[in-house]
Amino acid sequence: MPLLEIRNLTKVFPHSESPFAGKAGSLSPNNEVRAVDDVSLDIHSGETLGLVGESGSGKSTLGRLVLRLIEPTSGTIRYQGSDFLAASRAEMRRLRRDMQIIFQDPFASLDPRFRVEDIIAEPLIIHGASSDAGAPSFSRSLRQGGAFKADLRPRVIELLRAVGLDESALRRYPHEFSGGQRQRIGIARALALKPKFIVADEPVSALDVSVGAQIVNLLAQLQRDFGLTYLFISHSMPVVRYLATRIAVMHRGKIVEAGDTKQITEDPRHPYTRTLIEATPEPTM
Repeated sequence: MPLLEIRNLTKVFPHSESPFAGKAGSLSPNNEVRAVDDVSLDIHSGETLGLVGESGSGKSTLGRLVLRLIEPTSGTIRYQGSDFLAASRAEMRRLRRDMQIIFQDPFASLDPRFRVEDIIAEPLIIHGASSDAGAPSFSRSLRQGGAFKADLRPRVIELLRAVGLDESALRRYPHEFSGGQRQRIGIARALALKPKFIVADEPVSALDVSVGAQIVNLLAQLQRDFGLTYLFISHSMPVVRYLATRIAVMHRGKIVEAGDTKQITEDPRHPYTRTLIEATPEPTM
């Protein structure tokens, strides 16, 4: 059974609300934007499904739909066999621990007012977690002025080390780090609740090629170490080919081709897939 089963997933935005406003060919006759259009995919435990397409193709919207950060217009999502879209508020709180996201922009995704220890500890505090499994829930979050819990510090240090940083980062602010280091902090935050599934939404597109290659290698290592499942979103076919087990190609809200990485990259069937392969230079990994 797949970890995630996505069937006929569709998201329609009124044109005035759409992030795709003005994209050629994206409007329906009734002046709506079908950002995601009847998408069906399976994501299996332990694999990396690479979702590739140009900007505006609907990749990030699909990633947010899968996590229910936005609600679909129609379709179904099943997580470990259960109807994810029918989950209650209490069930969603539990499921949030299993499903996390790494954002594209490491400069915008970290709160500049928080120190690194607070950024990484925040999901633990919100979900009442601790380095001690038997510890009680916390009564106040950081944003409500709650003090940083000393018993969380070993877990935060462990997470920093997992992403190639050390405890010297604990008391520093995001602006004191490079882009690659900030993305490592964002990855540590995503790992804090020991998730099973992570949406990596273009996590290297804002970084230099060499730094991005280090982050991709880190993600591959973390997958081996923690048994993670990724939906890895990118506009770069070579990066997806390096990391992904399978590839799905998205164009104007639809999946136009999907299959094993070797088949998609060596014998693409769709003209758009061939265009992506030919258009992107090979990075050095």
